[in-house]
Amino acid sequence: MQQRNLGRQGLTVSEIGYGAMGTAVGYGPSDDTGSIAAIRRAHELGVTHFDTAEMYGWGEGEKLLGHALAPIRDEVTIATKFGLTPTFAPNSKPEHIREVVENSLRNLNIDVIDVLYQHGPDPSVPIEDVVGVMKEFVDAGKVKYLGLSNTDTDAIRRAHAVHPISVLQHEYSIFAHDSERFFPVLEELGIGLVAYSPLARGFLSGAVKPREHYDASDFRQMIPWWAPENFDQNLSIASELIKLAESKGVTLSQLALAWLLAKKDYIVPIPGSRNPERVAQNIAAADLRLTADDLARIDEIAPDGGIGGRGM
Repeated sequence: MQQRNLGRQGLTVSEIGYGAMGTAVGYGPSDDTGSIAAIRRAHELGVTHFDTAEMYGWGEGEKLLGHALAPIRDEVTIATKFGLTPTFAPNSKPEHIREVVENSLRNLNIDVIDVLYQHGPDPSVPIEDVVGVMKEFVDAGKVKYLGLSNTDTDAIRRAHAVHPISVLQHEYSIFAHDSERFFPVLEELGIGLVAYSPLARGFLSGAVKPREHYDASDFRQMIPWWAPENFDQNLSIASELIKLAESKGVTLSQLALAWLLAKKDYIVPIPGSRNPERVAQNIAAADLRLTADDLARIDEIAPDGGIGGRGM
């Protein structure tokens, strides 16, 4: 597994990471045993960066990830996030940040969080104040690197002026191109990009099903790609991508991950799975090198991403 630098502050991680949201929330019933096996398999295959958040099960996801990584804590980087409430309202008040970060340290059972993100903007709290509190934890030796998630370019610049931001986390995949608008500011300031939902929340997994096949609490019930008026069109796009993948002897998920790795050398996708075999398949994408013709063909198939937008 090759390594990539995120930011200019020293954060170096495997070029494919692991996103742990699905171990606790969002994609049907959880399976702790399978999730732990998948996390440890990812590490065995070279993954060194693992991503979670307070919101993923309100502490339960952090506890599971901390338990899974405990035997190899010194060999990995762990990222987590603050800034939401159980009703998904923003809350980045200084006292709330301090409480959540201390809880995250306990939940993960670690002394230092490698990357701390604000999960999303809070209109009631200036970003300068938010990063000021985050910086307190850096100064105290409890956090190494700072990141922002689901934000805008103005906030990135203002945050970076208070304390260097090492990484932006944003959704990015063949189906979701929003992140590309950040490229100029990321390159100007030297900030890395962690791409979450790199398989379009499963639409690019090669095993997508219509909305009615998923549990009522599943996030895909709310995502426009699965809306009845969009699903068939998006399935057609995925089918064309599968043809291209098969022509190269790889899976759709591997093609989708390799596409991200080819876009910029500061992008690290973080696919997640509770299945060790699927994890191994995803990681194998690091061995796939796409040609300029391949990239052009993908752009022809999905020039504007998925039909209907990513929603959330």
